[in-house]
Amino acid sequence: MAANVYASATDGGSGGESAQTRSGTGVRTAGATIDCPDVGSKLTSVPEQARAEVDKELALLDEQIAKAYQRLSESAQEIQQDSGFADNAIMNPLKEKRGATLERIAIAIDRVGDRPEGLDALAACTVRDSGNQAPEQGEGQDGDGEEQPGEEQDQGGQEQGNGQEQGQGNNGGQAGNGPVAADFADITSVQPNVNSPRQKDNASRGTFATSCGVNENGLFNSDNIIAAPGVTNGAHHFHDYVGNQANNAFASDQDLANAETSCDDQGDKSSYYWPVVRVQNGTQEQDANSPGGGIEGNAGAIVTPKQVTLDFVGNPRDKVTAMPRLLRIITGDAKAFVNGTANANASWSCTGFEDRQLKDKYPLCPKGSDVVRSFKFQSCWDGRNIDSANHRTHVAFADASGACPSGFRPIPQLVQRIVYDVDAPSLNDGGRTTPLFAVDSFPEQLHKPVTDHGDFINVFDEDLMGEMVDCINDGRKCGAGAEGEPSEQPSEQPGEQPSEEPGAGEEPSEEPTKTPEAPQEQPTRTPDAPQGGNAGGKPGDTGNGGKDEASKPPATDKPAPEPEPSDPPAGEAEVYATPSAKSGDQGGSKDGSGEDSDGLGQSQAVGTATSAAATPATPPRTEPQAVGSGSLAETGAQLWPAAAGAVLVMAGFVVLRRSRRS
Repeated sequence: MAANVYASATDGGSGGESAQTRSGTGVRTAGATIDCPDVGSKLTSVPEQARAEVDKELALLDEQIAKAYQRLSESAQEIQQDSGFADNAIMNPLKEKRGATLERIAIAIDRVGDRPEGLDALAACTVRDSGNQAPEQGEGQDGDGEEQPGEEQDQGGQEQGNGQEQGQGNNGGQAGNGPVAADFADITSVQPNVNSPRQKDNASRGTFATSCGVNENGLFNSDNIIAAPGVTNGAHHFHDYVGNQANNAFASDQDLANAETSCDDQGDKSSYYWPVVRVQNGTQEQDANSPGGGIEGNAGAIVTPKQVTLDFVGNPRDKVTAMPRLLRIITGDAKAFVNGTANANASWSCTGFEDRQLKDKYPLCPKGSDVVRSFKFQSCWDGRNIDSANHRTHVAFADASGACPSGFRPIPQLVQRIVYDVDAPSLNDGGRTTPLFAVDSFPEQLHKPVTDHGDFINVFDEDLMGEMVDCINDGRKCGAGAEGEPSEQPSEQPGEQPSEEPGAGEEPSEEPTKTPEAPQEQPTRTPDAPQGGNAGGKPGDTGNGGKDEASKPPATDKPAPEPEPSDPPAGEAEVYATPSAKSGDQGGSKDGSGEDSDGLGQSQAVGTATSAAATPATPPRTEPQAVGSGSLAETGAQLWPAAAGAVLVMAGFVVLRRSRRS
């Protein structure tokens, strides 16, 4: 398998450059990756006394895979010359190391509980086609040679796409292990696939927004305090952090409670983090020669988000209860490329087109539109645990109606939306003209967009959490980040089969949702990013779909009324429904007067991989002087008839006197 993969992946590319050429990061272009069973997801029950030891052993398994992948990616020549090299020198030693580690996990659990069965069967890994090499003519394509946007072929990782990577030397991006052209899709070719869920009478329709910046202070590391506590470089990729400033693998609960926070409301010391996005332009970042960075294939300039919104929303059928302090939630799967998409929760789109969401592709946004990645976190809690052995079973997604699983209760649902000012890469030359971009990932996950994920630790002050719950249940808009309208959130259970038509009572969104204005107080590292308005030419920056001032509707006599809290919100649910007839239109949902008609837009039906744009607040309008009560113009309008009458009376006197004289 490895020999065949490398034979096809090292045939050479454009300009005679071999696909196995070493990149500037020291990682060779790979035609294969390593697929190992995910042990952590199988360990759903680990005694508390054994957790620390088991977590360290699980992190060691990840380190073993990373090193084996690097060895595999650097051994193309040896594998071509000796078909048994990969098994003898890489895969068999990896199996032995994993076997020993799994045995230590079993012993650790056995000391304080029941020994887990079947762990030894998880030791063996396989070499798998990465899907990064150019396909044969007609292979990996549909009938017209175009890849279907949003579709991923999990088996074998065959994401060959439209074959554009044939002309890029198969270089797999600057870092050598991805991304490739097949990892991108033109957002304008994607049909609207976001729907609105039905709200019940007892729905919790409010929104609580917290504002914690965009990590402009550059807090990064490759730790993972949730999945690999006490382990340096447990994530094998860099994270952006906002909120809590004590984020590292060794932070205790007390450290988190005592830490500083980047949030405007100092009562929110929660930790919000996600893999950084990099533009593969050759920039040597601080981690260029470090584990988790360039050594593990995460290369290029880290892009500071243009905007980050953090909203907590309710449930479409029930009131929410408070999150427990120090609750930990991971959404998405950092290993979804080899694990499959059961836990995947990635969602990619572009400003002005957020009724179209991609799960397994990076979006190619039109000129003037920004890249958007969004997450809807699990919104149901088991009522007992703040974490679980696999970091998943203590929380769950609601079903399509908003109902939580038996024994679970609804909690405020975190919705993250992160906007980046990055240009669509040039795929025909492998990003040489305009560089590729991608999220950081575990090395063997090849920077696939489906691996995107987000992490959250609740360190809200209990009083502030109480305010959040009351706000959401009362249908209000609250919080330090609530100046604008709340986000309209699509909802869908990750992994749920797409429906063929809109559900009963659910209309597909006809127009893309607009992007709210970027706060001016949040600088980014991206140069010349517009700070409000549409100065940068970004459609959706102010919610006007990129239209200029002349295209705005004329001001009415009075400002548009705010929707009442009791109005049912028009949220959105990503169900891959039949597209509307207006799929090519841009702009948010508007009524006849041009005003936002979406209401609160708080959809809680499911924790999904998608999140639509926050609807911008209706801008305050200056009352026209000609119609405002008590204005100068109005006073004049009332006095001129009297003045005219006075002139006529005086003229009458003049005529009367002349007639008397005559």
